[in-house]
Amino acid sequence: MRLGIISALAEEQNGLIEAMENAAKVTHGMRDYTAGRLWGVDSVCVLSRIGKVAAAMTASILVEKFGVTHIVFTGVAGSGDLGVRVGDVVVADSLVQHDMDASPLFPRFEIPLTGQSRIASDRELTRRLSTAARDFLQNEPGSPQFHRGLIASGDQFINKRAQLNALKDALPELLAVEMEGAAVAQVCFELGIPFGIIRTISDNANEDAAVDFMHFVHTVASRYAYNILKHFCQPQ
Repeated sequence: MRLGIISALAEEQNGLIEAMENAAKVTHGMRDYTAGRLWGVDSVCVLSRIGKVAAAMTASILVEKFGVTHIVFTGVAGSGDLGVRVGDVVVADSLVQHDMDASPLFPRFEIPLTGQSRIASDRELTRRLSTAARDFLQNEPGSPQFHRGLIASGDQFINKRAQLNALKDALPELLAVEMEGAAVAQVCFELGIPFGIIRTISDNANEDAAVDFMHFVHTVASRYAYNILKHFCQPQ
């Protein structure tokens, strides 16, 4: 395995590069790719920046230039369900682009000419991420919960209850909303690369989302990502 680790923001990846052995940085396409061994696993860490195009470009370069064989995206997301609270962790079973709508030429959410609307994450990576998340959360204060299911991505920061309600009506199984995961999923699907997406819930995707998001990113996100990936790379 050569593991590509993507996050959108620096705060979501704090500590990972410092934990790398023999870290070496290469700048390409306005991004810094840092390769080394992370808890014994050959890895490449990179920040994609925010949005589907940025994430898709980053994932493609990881595969084509840096030769990664597996990709994990880690970061934060808004809650897409009343049962999913701030501080909980969601691992994607599948991902959908909630702003993809080429109807009537294709069904809503279907990626044209692929036949895919929901792209399933890799079963084994998802299992390992789920185990790592559960192992980490069992010792966290406040009893945060683990969830596994559908994550939706789009080039919108969801911060209105009406937006979320409309998405929930169209996608009843929805657990979380974010801006990158489904784009990474499409790239990996088309290139045949196993991938997993893990998100920590930072906000409730409502009118308070922007404030909650920034506070959570600065105070909690990196600790979750660091420790879950440590459990992932060093299974007990």
